[in-house]
Amino acid sequence: MRNLLLFILFIGTTSLKAEKPVIVATASIFADMALQIGDTLIKVETIVPIGGDPHTYEPRPSDLILLNKASVILKNGLSFEKWMNKLIENSGTEASVVLITEGIESIQSDTYNNSPDPHAWMDAENGLIYAENIYETLLELLPEQKDQLEQNYLGYKNQIEKTEVYIKEQISSIPENQRILITSHDAFKYYGKKYGLQLESILGTSTDAEAQTKDVERIIQIIQTSKVPAVFIETTVNPKMLKQIATDNGITVGGSLFSDSIGDKDSEAPTYLDMLRYNTKTIATALTKNIDDTVNIDPENSGSSLAKIFVLIGAAMLLFLGFFISKRMA
Repeated sequence: MRNLLLFILFIGTTSLKAEKPVIVATASIFADMALQIGDTLIKVETIVPIGGDPHTYEPRPSDLILLNKASVILKNGLSFEKWMNKLIENSGTEASVVLITEGIESIQSDTYNNSPDPHAWMDAENGLIYAENIYETLLELLPEQKDQLEQNYLGYKNQIEKTEVYIKEQISSIPENQRILITSHDAFKYYGKKYGLQLESILGTSTDAEAQTKDVERIIQIIQTSKVPAVFIETTVNPKMLKQIATDNGITVGGSLFSDSIGDKDSEAPTYLDMLRYNTKTIATALTKNIDDTVNIDPENSGSSLAKIFVLIGAAMLLFLGFFISKRMA
């Protein structure tokens, strides 16, 4: 009996030691960063699911339970997750809360005081700061895993630096007068400032506001005067209005960009770095086109229209031929 109790105690102690620390990130982008560095040493959870909008997210009771399981909570700050502080307070969690934008020089709003743009990760160089902050956090949590964490971090740092080079090369291929990025909401200001693109959007840095008539008129004016060949919708923002603007002005939707969330494992952007590369390639491809080649013509409709014309011409020729033969035989 004594041996059985000792065995049960041993199994219980072993399982507790083997349990991985839970890292909870507010959004999928930061969860991916943590996973790239912590790898199999940690368990990563996300509050806002992939494809969700962190600006307008409404916390659920299950989030309170999740925070109480956490060893560390990673948040972006800069007014990105306005609901987060209250959620942490209500949860009573004892987890460490880490601001992963620490050390980043934020871009401030031109309109509102003390209103920073939260989308700092759009600049790959800022991505290095995010990664370093997460690495230091995990190192403090798992000092015995220093060698593995350092190896993972340095490898990830190298990938980010290569992505930075790729972005610069792609953007430089766009004609200077066409380096205008029009999006649904103002999530690409860091990206534009770093890589030399003029940024225009219908909504501001948050998606929880309504589009104003003056903003729509401003976008239309920019399209008409600049002859920009394409606009871009986003995966977490309703695309209806921007699609209509594109249609009304005879230009294309250049693609759907990832801004506040990465994609799922089957998407073009299942990781943070995939997101930056995919966005960049999509932007460069669409903005290097000539405006004359981007008129909104539906290939299926235009093809079917041409087909109808040829059918009508063929039918008319057959009728004429039949009429001619019948006349010769009469």
